[in-house]
Amino acid sequence: MSRIGNLPIKLPDSVNFTINEDQVVVKGPKGTLTRTVPQGIKVTLADKVVTVARPDDTGKFRALHGLTRSLLANMVVGVSEGFIKELEIVGVGYRARKDGDKLVLQVGFSHPVEFSAVPGIEWQIEGSRLRIIGSDKELVGELAAKIRAVRPPEPYKGKGIRYFGEVVRRKAGKAGRAAAK
Repeated sequence: MSRIGNLPIKLPDSVNFTINEDQVVVKGPKGTLTRTVPQGIKVTLADKVVTVARPDDTGKFRALHGLTRSLLANMVVGVSEGFIKELEIVGVGYRARKDGDKLVLQVGFSHPVEFSAVPGIEWQIEGSRLRIIGSDKELVGELAAKIRAVRPPEPYKGKGIRYFGEVVRRKAGKAGRAAAK
């Protein structure tokens, strides 16, 4: 029995939830999101409460039950409140700037790294912090991971792009060997 899949999703007043044959459309103040529901999973809406049910207890449907409920709940939160991922740029000369609709990173390479605008995603830059804001949790997280992958934090000086609040384990470097001689 899925504990997550059985939880009901309560809809805020500002959210409009529509169920088609195999698609769910969620509209709210932050945008519109659409997702295809897996075959066999049943989504019902009654009195501003969405429930997800599965036809039987086979492994496939047990896995899809909780997943579908979580994805739908994230869609509801996304169109009503939105999602934010914060990145921190650490290093001398490392910086980010917006150039029109592009994000330009200067992180120690001989060339700047550019990211094109993604529909539904907004960038905010405040000093060394970069905020990625959007209604689709999956898209926000994926873009944050791609930006972090450009220059992940290194363990010796801690330079690079990291999630805000991420702890980077530091290594000692060569000082330990020089003291042994």
